[in-house]
Amino acid sequence: MSVYTTLSLAQVQAFAAPYGLEVSDLIPIQGGIQNTNYFLQSPDQTQHVLTVFEDMTAAQAAEIVPVLDHLAAQGLAVAVPLKYDGQAIHMIVDKPAQIAPRLYGSHPEQPDGRQVAAIAKAQATLHVALKDFALQREFNRNHDYWKQVATDFMAEMDAADRALLQQLLAVFALKKQQHPDRPQGLIHADLFRDNTLFQDQVLTGILDFYELHQDEFLYDIAISMNDFCTDYPEYSLNTAKREQFLAAYQSVRGLTSDELACLDTYLAVVACRFWLMRLDVAKKNQMQGRVGDDILLKNPLEMRGLLQERLKSVQQ
Repeated sequence: MSVYTTLSLAQVQAFAAPYGLEVSDLIPIQGGIQNTNYFLQSPDQTQHVLTVFEDMTAAQAAEIVPVLDHLAAQGLAVAVPLKYDGQAIHMIVDKPAQIAPRLYGSHPEQPDGRQVAAIAKAQATLHVALKDFALQREFNRNHDYWKQVATDFMAEMDAADRALLQQLLAVFALKKQQHPDRPQGLIHADLFRDNTLFQDQVLTGILDFYELHQDEFLYDIAISMNDFCTDYPEYSLNTAKREQFLAAYQSVRGLTSDELACLDTYLAVVACRFWLMRLDVAKKNQMQGRVGDDILLKNPLEMRGLLQERLKSVQQ
């Protein structure tokens, strides 16, 4: 979460009033890299989160709302947006926005085994719950999207980065051909530690569903496994946590033999995706003059290092 759109208290109060919400203070949130977010404080000390969508249309943002309704009904810890006039998404300063209850907890800096198991089980529950959910997203960063981003950046890369990217793409193409049984469904696509909340070992919140799209479950698994099971600063995958993750996930949804055969490759692929995303966001911020304490900048080199380390485990 970051602040790209600066809002006044009066603007937010006017936006929140039709939701039946009184706002006495707003607090900028730094944490993500795509949308603008504020905590909204009410006189009774309850808090909500205002999200202003920077790159989505109102229709694209609204697609997520029934998904959150459905997941909440399945018992997952998600924040269901408030609604008025039958809609959650309304406009503020010509941008779509929503208000949702604040979920409490903290991001796990060094997840222990129980937290690893909790997020894996929740992710599998999400995959099962959404497998047949009728939603085709207009907003879609699938593999074709990332392949085009990789092609665009390759022209700007030095020889070492270009070779690293080409090595990954070659291995990935081969693995997909060798192991075709990789089930798909709606995936979160951004389930990092900073999009989860825990109180001790209890998962109290899954945040930021705005990357949700139809894709292979294995991408989602690899994203979360990389983030929850990596030992820094070495970028090494913690074997014990990896096994805890897989056991907890498969207690809800079993993986196919092809998914298991491809897992190491996908751990490298998702590291590459987020390397490219961070490069892309940094480039956009520079072009648009986005600077300041409320703009979160995530280091692309961290994901590049993770990609290099994960490629060591990939068997062609």
